[in-house]
Amino acid sequence: MVRLPRFILPGQPQHVIQRGNNREPVFYDEADYLFYLEKLGAACEKHECDLHAYVLMTNHVHLLITPHAEQGLTKVMQMLGRYYVQYFNYAYDRSGTLWEGRYKATLLDSDQYLLACMRYIELNPVRAGMVEHSRDYPWSSYHYNTLGEEDLLLTPHALYKKLGSTYKKRQAAYRALFRHRLAQRTLEELREATNKAWVLGNDRFKKKIEAKLNRPVSPKVRGGDHKSKKYREKCGINRDRPH
Repeated sequence: MVRLPRFILPGQPQHVIQRGNNREPVFYDEADYLFYLEKLGAACEKHECDLHAYVLMTNHVHLLITPHAEQGLTKVMQMLGRYYVQYFNYAYDRSGTLWEGRYKATLLDSDQYLLACMRYIELNPVRAGMVEHSRDYPWSSYHYNTLGEEDLLLTPHALYKKLGSTYKKRQAAYRALFRHRLAQRTLEELREATNKAWVLGNDRFKKKIEAKLNRPVSPKVRGGDHKSKKYREKCGINRDRPH
């Protein structure tokens, strides 16, 4: 099957997931997490990408990145993968692939989904039952975005900055969002769009991106309920007409 090119639009954020092969761990020791983060920061700086949120789970990673060059995100993931796989294989005396195929990514509507995606990422350890609260998990951007702890990897997105006029006000406003659970529909939309690599946003946003990239940004609706009255009327089908 021919691989379709990814949806890339400089200046538009992307939610990225990369999983370990066969869901096997890709981090074992503190040194693994630190090395990955070091190379992630170097790759983002070199290839003009802003990192807004991240979480490193034991067998996969989530990133929220805005590329500022057309191939920026692809080059970040290639550079990161090359360095980390070499490190990991050497550290654990192994060989072969580490990641499960290509990374998955969705270009998303920042106005509608950016802050939700940030929380989705930083709540991952809680949903996985690893910790009771995001602050208890050390390998995520939560500590920077809500508590103001230093993290040189991160570049606040413009929408995050609009949460308040000072660092502390922004952190407090963002922290307050965690008092409410993410809607199940939002969770499902984020998961489906990322896993299937489609654009995430409302119809107006999708049409705008479709026009800019000159290609479909969501799957076509197939068929319909051939038994429903509404479908038959739409297609001009008379059920009682003799065949």
